[in-house]
Amino acid sequence: MRRVAAGTALLVGLAVSNVQAQSLPKLVEFYFDEDAAAKPIQAVPPEQADAVDQLMKLRERGRKGVEATAQLASIAYGEGRDELGAKLYQEALASVVDTSAQARGIRWNQGWDLYRRGDAEGALGMWLKATESVRGNPSWMPQTLALALWKLGRKDEAVSWFAAAVRTEPDLWRDTSRFAQLLPTWKDDERAQLAEVQQAWLANPPAWP
Repeated sequence: MRRVAAGTALLVGLAVSNVQAQSLPKLVEFYFDEDAAAKPIQAVPPEQADAVDQLMKLRERGRKGVEATAQLASIAYGEGRDELGAKLYQEALASVVDTSAQARGIRWNQGWDLYRRGDAEGALGMWLKATESVRGNPSWMPQTLALALWKLGRKDEAVSWFAAAVRTEPDLWRDTSRFAQLLPTWKDDERAQLAEVQQAWLANPPAWP
């Protein structure tokens, strides 16, 4: 039993260390830039009854093959088939230039699928990787990174990133009244968690710089 406990403690310690190892980009004052790649990849309408069949046909025909593969990956994650989802996302990434907007969009989407499967650490890593190929300071970064950091218990960092969103658009982010409008693709529990970050920011807003 002692060996098992020691092994468990070691694994937990390694996991914590791995989370802390993910260094963040340096904060800048404002994040005004739009990123066209930061949106759900949908080769066919997701509500379509035969969406999977249509996506498979697109893959076979080579039309919108990357988008179809990424959407199938997201569906697999949603069904709890994480291994298949990861494999399909990797296939999609292998079909595009690594520094392209397409690759960034794939990583942005996979980050959300990982987050919704309970892997906030993996999501953060994917979103950070996506930022490496973006120009400027994309407007999605502050609140999205804040969400993952808060989930990981890195709360001071989460508040600092949320503060960047407030600096950028104070009328939009300093309260939660417009979260549903600003974050239409987020789920209710994700907006509720970001509201916790907003409350922590409100209680002690960090100074800049």
